[in-house]
Amino acid sequence: MKRINWQVLLGMCLLVLSALFYFLHYLIFRDLHHIFVYLIGDVAFVFIEVLLVTLIIHSVLEQREKKARLEKLNMVIGVFYSEVGTKLLEILSKWDPQIESIQKELVIEGKSPARKFGRICRYLKKHDYSIESEKPDWDIVKAFLMTKKDFLLRLLENQNLLEHESFTDVLWAVFHLAEELEARKSLQGLPDSDHKHLSGDVKRVYGKLALQWLKYMEHLKNSYPHLFSLSLRTNPFDRSATPIVQDSL
Repeated sequence: MKRINWQVLLGMCLLVLSALFYFLHYLIFRDLHHIFVYLIGDVAFVFIEVLLVTLIIHSVLEQREKKARLEKLNMVIGVFYSEVGTKLLEILSKWDPQIESIQKELVIEGKSPARKFGRICRYLKKHDYSIESEKPDWDIVKAFLMTKKDFLLRLLENQNLLEHESFTDVLWAVFHLAEELEARKSLQGLPDSDHKHLSGDVKRVYGKLALQWLKYMEHLKNSYPHLFSLSLRTNPFDRSATPIVQDSL
């Protein structure tokens, strides 16, 4: 309320000052015609000024600001995949009963990185992401996620990530899986209901991680081709991918 009153008071003061100066102009020059010519001209230009400033310039500045924010968010996403996402995809893809059938389609020798990525997109977007209920080693995932829990918490505390809904969904899915595994003191001899519940959580994490990985790779392809080429050669779905440490050999 105080802010509104302050703005109203300022507006009234400005209007009074404007009226006083117009009155002063009349007292000096006694020319109402001249006053109204410029007054109407200035008022007419206000609408053009609103168009230029509010609809065009403001829109351009807003788009540039949004692009800068997304650039920073993609840096955070890159850190997430370096620390958690890529390794987790490697683990989960080993439990995927269909991964071997599409791996030969994901690995294309002698093609450009862009064409390889296009093929990977086509196959991963229509993939099922189910896992074999009897194959998972829950202890491996639990041990890995427990070492990354503080890192995930720090990411979730980042308010800027709320603007990136799909990545926030990935974080919550991974964090939920970590909590589900941590809540169980022993992961050996779990009842079928627990296996089914955890398998559902893993399927959700696996699918969201993979699709978000595709979006991040697309960002690298468009903005950082050198990083894109490296990430593609070390992608978690390729069993023959070259390790990063061997990249310079």
